[in-house]
Amino acid sequence: MTLTQTRAEQTPAPTRHVAVALAALATGGFAIGTTEFVSMGLLPQLARGVEVSIPMAGHAISAYALGVVVGAPTIAFLAARLPRRALLVALMTAFALGNAASALASSYDALLVARFAAGLPHGAYFGVASLVAASLVTADRKGRAVASVMLGLSVANVVGVPAATWLGQNLGWRAAYWLVALLGLLTVALVAAFVPSSRGDSDATWKRELAALRRPQVVLTLAAGAVGFGGMFAVYTYIVPTVTEVGGLPESVAPFFLLAFGLGMVVGTWVAGRMADWSVMRSMFIGGAGQGVLLLVFSLLAPAGWWTLPVVFGITVTGSVLVVALQLRLMAVAAEAQTMGAAMNHASLNVANALGAWLGGLVIAAGWGYRAPALVGALLAALGLLVLGWSAALRQRQG
Repeated sequence: MTLTQTRAEQTPAPTRHVAVALAALATGGFAIGTTEFVSMGLLPQLARGVEVSIPMAGHAISAYALGVVVGAPTIAFLAARLPRRALLVALMTAFALGNAASALASSYDALLVARFAAGLPHGAYFGVASLVAASLVTADRKGRAVASVMLGLSVANVVGVPAATWLGQNLGWRAAYWLVALLGLLTVALVAAFVPSSRGDSDATWKRELAALRRPQVVLTLAAGAVGFGGMFAVYTYIVPTVTEVGGLPESVAPFFLLAFGLGMVVGTWVAGRMADWSVMRSMFIGGAGQGVLLLVFSLLAPAGWWTLPVVFGITVTGSVLVVALQLRLMAVAAEAQTMGAAMNHASLNVANALGAWLGGLVIAAGWGYRAPALVGALLAALGLLVLGWSAALRQRQG
């Protein structure tokens, strides 16, 4: 990275333009958050549409997650030299096309391929958008700027996912993906119009970007996210049968608990920006520890029904604090390979998603009941804290 580029990226944009630019970037997060979670609410419709069983239709969710994991490092090391605004436009264009292909899929195999393609830009978009957001503000507000981008994903769980699910249930599942494709194109227009031009790293090479994955601090931070954040998904995946079969509540209350998850993400992301501006490292520990304690509380209170609702809210607040802090930490420890570091956060979080859901399913299948996933989640949170402790100790030794 050249000295001229470094100075340019450290010069914040005029205040009057920052809010609009951040809103444009957050719109992309909203679109991505909507498509990532809407498939879960439309599995029966998807299954009927491509003539497979519901479990097989669930593989479409896995295909999207696999696209995120593959796309983040691949795009990062191939495109780090490109101007960042142009790269964001290209990523959201590809995202819109992937969702349009999902809406047009005429077979199960075509749907899997389209969902994989739609997931490819996910991690790279959030990584590049975070770098651009941080470059728009002064150093003491970088946490809040990055959190603003993430806020789009959080709001999607409160507004975008329910709206797209309703649309898919009433007009057919394809309508939900068409909606997301339109949101992607809207993001393209907003980013092109309101996000300042930002040059890429002219010194970047694919070897240097990949070298970031050999840095101990990068590896430890990614591992902390992949393990520590899995606890939230261990509970989220099985929240409906837990509150109905263990808590004794009717199925009609499920939307309230899902809403608590969404609102917790919004509040947690907002809080996370301010905490990260105070201390990124402390924010990671507070988020991870708070999540672990609340997962234990959830397991204990599960039979109490409604009393678990504020606990669910708290789990996602602390989890969101952890996510934003991890993003900023990766941007810092990746050194020259910032594009790779920033993009890999969401790859690691999708590993956490798969790990938490898988381990939660294993303990349920073993006959331990629906309270067990929360205990698994607490264990994952504790392991994540151990990894963070290792990272902190290494940081202290290195000065």
